[in-house]
Amino acid sequence: MAEINVVPYIDVMLVLLIIFMITAPLLKEGVKVDLPDAGAKPIDADFLAKHDPLILTIDSRGRLFINFGQNQDQPVPDSTVSSRTAALLRRDPQTPVLVKADTTVPYGTVVRAMVLLQQAGASKVGFLTDPVRTVVPNGAR
Repeated sequence: MAEINVVPYIDVMLVLLIIFMITAPLLKEGVKVDLPDAGAKPIDADFLAKHDPLILTIDSRGRLFINFGQNQDQPVPDSTVSSRTAALLRRDPQTPVLVKADTTVPYGTVVRAMVLLQQAGASKVGFLTDPVRTVVPNGAR
């Protein structure tokens, strides 16, 4: 009578499960940016469901990151931003183009990034912000 011993397979499965549980949050981290607070109207969720946005991130050191193409967590030069943006907008001209800049980034750096996006064919460029946090006075409900 031959039986398969499944205990070693269960051990391997549990080890793999633990590895995936630890590494999964690390893969979604992205670039750390402290967004400014603003009371802007949110983007229409139905529109975003049809068109994934192109997001150009500017970190606190002024480095550019783009969420399209390879190595999205690596800084890219200006020429790469232009070429990837132009390629995506040729494929889908309705793609929303958004800038996600850290609050400490100088205004000139944000303008330079916007010019790159416009030269690549983006007619509208939006900004990502955090919603305004309302402070509730003590005792108020």
